[in-house]
Amino acid sequence: MATTVVYNYPPTGLRDLCIGSATGTLGEVLRPLLDLLLPVECGGCGVPGPLLCRDCAGLLGAPVQVYPPCCATGPPVYALGTYRGRLRAALLAYKERGRRDLAAPLGSALASALLQLPGLDADGGTSGPDYRGVSPQRRGPGVLYLVPVPSTRVAAARRGGQHMEVLARWAAASLAGAGVAAAVAPGLRVAPGVRDSVGLAAAARQANLAGRVLPRRAGLPPAGKAVVLVDDVVTTGTTAAACAAALLRTGTDVPAIVVLAAAGCHGLS
Repeated sequence: MATTVVYNYPPTGLRDLCIGSATGTLGEVLRPLLDLLLPVECGGCGVPGPLLCRDCAGLLGAPVQVYPPCCATGPPVYALGTYRGRLRAALLAYKERGRRDLAAPLGSALASALLQLPGLDADGGTSGPDYRGVSPQRRGPGVLYLVPVPSTRVAAARRGGQHMEVLARWAAASLAGAGVAAAVAPGLRVAPGVRDSVGLAAAARQANLAGRVLPRRAGLPPAGKAVVLVDDVVTTGTTAAACAAALLRTGTDVPAIVVLAAAGCHGLS
């Protein structure tokens, strides 16, 4: 059963556990051994080294408002980058090619963007849609709730789980490390019968999702708390709009939608 989990510290990967527990000469010896046993390469360009090299990580910048056609009347949508080239390769590697280790740098980038998001508050949404920024001076005792956009059951099974929920948990943990209490609220699901949206025109995407994004009551945040909807890619905005509408029908306010990348010309160069 889906539940809301509040994060107060970041998760740690196997490499971090091994290296972090070894200091001095032992750490210097372990690092090259781990490079041999657990080799990594950049998810964007394939160069051996970090999970995302400096250049590829730099493609995920500050949140910029974008304007998908199907989100014209909904919450504002913000993207960290453009869905092309090395950023596209990294997101596909994470989503479709089993690179779940990329959840760490991608989640960290998402958390960084949330800290820069204009007009957002971590007080649980009690102030309504006019939120304050989550700046160091404004970080109070409230919880910032993240709702991941769900995949269909078939897609999740093919990918080894709900990829956005995993990424949102890393983002929440990174926020906790920055002093902002955050929670992942897996409050949405996709009803059976929804097709993969790749290749569908905007009208077909809308018809495909009509009435089929449903709430998961056990995963919703407490009543009266606002959430940020998070996803990997926005194209027409059909999925984001359907998810926001489903949350609003439960009485959950959605002041912002944040995605890692925007496909097409929606405001990012």
